[in-house]
Amino acid sequence: MQDMNAAPLNPLPLVVWVLALPMIAMELVLSAAGAGLIGGAEGIGWRLQALERFAFSPDLMRYLLETGQYPLDGWHRLVSYPFVHGNVTHVVFVVVILLALGKMVGEVFRWWAVLLIFFASAIVGALVYTLVLPGVRAPVIGGYPPVYGLIGGFTFLLWVNLAAVRANKYRAFTLIGFLLGIQLVFGLLFGGGYEWVADLTGFVTGFVLSFVVSPGGWGRVLEKVRQR
Repeated sequence: MQDMNAAPLNPLPLVVWVLALPMIAMELVLSAAGAGLIGGAEGIGWRLQALERFAFSPDLMRYLLETGQYPLDGWHRLVSYPFVHGNVTHVVFVVVILLALGKMVGEVFRWWAVLLIFFASAIVGALVYTLVLPGVRAPVIGGYPPVYGLIGGFTFLLWVNLAAVRANKYRAFTLIGFLLGIQLVFGLLFGGGYEWVADLTGFVTGFVLSFVVSPGGWGRVLEKVRQR
């Protein structure tokens, strides 16, 4: 018999809303401004201003690293770029993945571990994108690199569970393989750039960090492997 008192939506860990709501709020404001609903004539340019202020610029980061400068205006972009997106479609895909994967990871990991994976994946993804591709100049915007970090955390959970039941552990990497395959196809068809480097780095960061921040940490993983 159906429980009439059950919530219409599965409850999400609070930390997931803490990450998702700023993305949603930012897009609502920028979309409303772009449609002329708020901000008047100046509102049309708000998205461009937000990108100029919050997007991660590899050229700027290279300059800061070469000169040894540490201004907040430059370094904050490592953690601010996931919250501003190019358009509604962009943010919708990011938020959907964030809510889905954040729920799965957040129900197992502690709240601080989810935050650490999210922001560490954003930072490492942007830095690797800058250093590995010295000629690239396109900015990084949107939440895909940190969201891929949560995919890395989810892959870790699958990997451990599959090892526990003596199944093929490599099946855990099906999701990331599927997503990267889609990105490759879209890149070939529509001339995509090298943002996938930041995304893949985010995934690896999230997966590796999970060995440390997951409940039980590395000891639990070793126990599962020894049981096999």
